[in-house]
Amino acid sequence: MVLCELCYQAGFDFVIAHCNFQLRGEESDRDENFVRELGKKYNKEVLVKRFDTSGYSTEHKVSTQVAARELRYSWFYELVNSQLSITNGPTCILTAHHADDNIETVLMNFFKGTGIAGLRGILPKQGKIIRPLLSFRKEELLAFAQENNLQWVEDSSNATDKYSRNYFRQQLIPLVQKIYPKADENMLDNIQRFADTELLYQQAIHQHKKKLLEIKGNETHIPVLKLQKSEPLYTIVYEIIKEFNFTSHQTNEVIGLLSSESGKYVQSSSHRIIRNRSWLIIAPSATEKADTILIEEGTSSIEAAGFRLDFSNQTTTNHKPPSVAVGLPKAMQTTNSIAQLDNKHISFPLILRKWKTGDYFYPLGMKKKKKLSRFFIDQKLSKTEKENIWVLESDKKILWVIGYRIDDRFKITDHTISILQIVRSSI
Repeated sequence: MVLCELCYQAGFDFVIAHCNFQLRGEESDRDENFVRELGKKYNKEVLVKRFDTSGYSTEHKVSTQVAARELRYSWFYELVNSQLSITNGPTCILTAHHADDNIETVLMNFFKGTGIAGLRGILPKQGKIIRPLLSFRKEELLAFAQENNLQWVEDSSNATDKYSRNYFRQQLIPLVQKIYPKADENMLDNIQRFADTELLYQQAIHQHKKKLLEIKGNETHIPVLKLQKSEPLYTIVYEIIKEFNFTSHQTNEVIGLLSSESGKYVQSSSHRIIRNRSWLIIAPSATEKADTILIEEGTSSIEAAGFRLDFSNQTTTNHKPPSVAVGLPKAMQTTNSIAQLDNKHISFPLILRKWKTGDYFYPLGMKKKKKLSRFFIDQKLSKTEKENIWVLESDKKILWVIGYRIDDRFKITDHTISILQIVRSSI
């Protein structure tokens, strides 16, 4: 109510957006009607949206408070990002958060363990959201409302301790003030200090990321040795991985990859962090978007960018040449679309990835290693063809330059008992 009055007195052009979360029966309808009358008072448009908040909370497995926050901000952004806002509609979102809200938020964040970013509290400006009242105490806003004869209605749920914020407001903070009477004022001073600290913190993190991260398409590559020398390691690792939906509880697992063998990984809801030789690779879990893909033992097929690999195991009998046992000529080992490999020498998981400078293998029929860059020259491949080449790797060794040549160390022989057959097809 104070925010509306201030916008009106300042001569701003504004609309009023009201969310009816349908959580308090008749009281929710009362609030909606009250806001509609407010629009008449200021001669401003009132936009109302009703939400099935309880249904959203159940479907998305979040609390009622989180559901309401997600629903309202999604709608607010929809309003300012709509075609209407480009012409004569709203261009920013104003909310009436005040200093007491900020104190409660910081205390809640502290106990939830949100880190330094949580301790700096609510930001006065965040994208298209502006909070003009953030520096004012609640008692100042009440005084303004009374002086200007403003009417308002109270949400009955504010009087209960059902929600965490209410408990902090009505129970915890008053108890602390019995020992430290100026605790609320001290918190506001601390919030400013925390905000400055967080700014310095982010500047330092940015410098670490700049030194450590190499962006390659949809992937982020991190050199293991360089990361191991970074301090403080836990904090730097967490700040890197949290952007890819990894939790703070997974930080130690990721640090464990620094001393693990190639092929080990940690999974989030959207990404994998894979140890591949001297690198950690953060890649999308969706294989069609990744340039580094893990293939576990027992995988029957996998899709990458523009092609598919199908895996099958074949067993020979009586130590006969396996090419005879499976009904395929030995020459099949060198075709563009099929690779036959001796299972005895293969360790899972396999890594399917784009080739990179420095890669080498032992081309079928050769006893000396050859760099892939030299092999491509011999094959007279164009720059575009080279950019689209993938390799299949096992325990740091390339099994197959896909579509071109297998590695001689994995070829089938008269002594081969078990074969891994891989068929490449276009999609």
